[in-house]
Amino acid sequence: MTEEMFSFEIAELKKGDTVVATVSSVEDKKVYVSIPNAKQDGLLPASELSVEPVEDAHTLVKVGDELTLVVTRVEDDLIVLSKTKAAEGEVWTDLKEKFENGTIFDATITEVVKGGLVANVGIRAFIPGSLVTDHFVEDFSAYKGETLAVKIVEFVQEKGRVVLSHRAIVEAEKAVKQAELFATINEGDVVEGKVARLTNFGAFVTVNGVDGLVHISQLANKRVSNPSEVVAVGDEVKVKVLSVDTEKNRLALSIKATLPQPWDNISEQVAPDDVLEGTVARLTTFGAFINILPGVDGLVHISEIAHERIGTPQEVLSEGQAVTVKVLSVDTAERRIGLSIKALSDAPVTEEKAKSTATKEVVESYKMPEEETGFSLGDLLGADKLKEMDLKD
Repeated sequence: MTEEMFSFEIAELKKGDTVVATVSSVEDKKVYVSIPNAKQDGLLPASELSVEPVEDAHTLVKVGDELTLVVTRVEDDLIVLSKTKAAEGEVWTDLKEKFENGTIFDATITEVVKGGLVANVGIRAFIPGSLVTDHFVEDFSAYKGETLAVKIVEFVQEKGRVVLSHRAIVEAEKAVKQAELFATINEGDVVEGKVARLTNFGAFVTVNGVDGLVHISQLANKRVSNPSEVVAVGDEVKVKVLSVDTEKNRLALSIKATLPQPWDNISEQVAPDDVLEGTVARLTTFGAFINILPGVDGLVHISEIAHERIGTPQEVLSEGQAVTVKVLSVDTAERRIGLSIKALSDAPVTEEKAKSTATKEVVESYKMPEEETGFSLGDLLGADKLKEMDLKD
């Protein structure tokens, strides 16, 4: 063998150099690569294989794979490399072009962090919570692993900062759908929709891609404390259009208006003299409204609450209280039902009335023909007492 057969150029690598290396061995957290003409193998930490967290390097590379890498550190016996930094050059060029052109593209959500989401776009990019969608979201955990259409709204390569927005896409799509819907939908229309989300004041229902509000008062014929009592996200519902506000881009809807109305057949359900169970719905100065059927309240006038005189209904009743009532009247035309609580109990016997009743009983016991007793009633009770009683047969 001659000296020439062993002569080759030793690569002098430095930080920032790009090399094509071959995987020589793989461990969970690191990979060793063979670099042509280098003094020793290179070390590729698993964390430098991808912008996403790597638990096991075996899932991404195998022995024999050729990788384009960037040298990040060179020491006498160690060459440390990175695959992610090698790809960054091309990634940044691509992202800059998308930012300048306003390109919409897909990004996969990899993390949920304080204040928003992290997406993989070749590098780590941030989506602030306010730019995720067009409504408030309390918990973003459901977005992890999802792929969202996004556009770049902030690009600072020097600081490695890329900010994305999904909300911009949502709003743009809704604006188009809203214009189409508002051009065809009219007040009074009954349409199909899907419950998109719930709030404490109602439910948003999506109709042809546009969200309309069903106020809590329009969810059902009965009184509703929380929308979740009657609907759930994802429910298919029929709604009636109450109003279309093109200036404010608002759609007011009603589920209640599509349901059978409680007063339509009230005469078949309630009649005078019926005794019903109900709940005190609200109190006024003149009486109490009692809910006797879903969507149907009757009035107990203050004079029909108790036998004794009361100043206000609150002295006897409270909202939410269960009561038993008697139906006094039903006016289907005016949608009025008169009720009474006191009609279901006997009036209390006062001391004055008790005395009068006792005296009358005595009188009745002495009401016998004079010929049988020989005495008149005046003789038995006294003329003065008889006059005082002013008895009426």
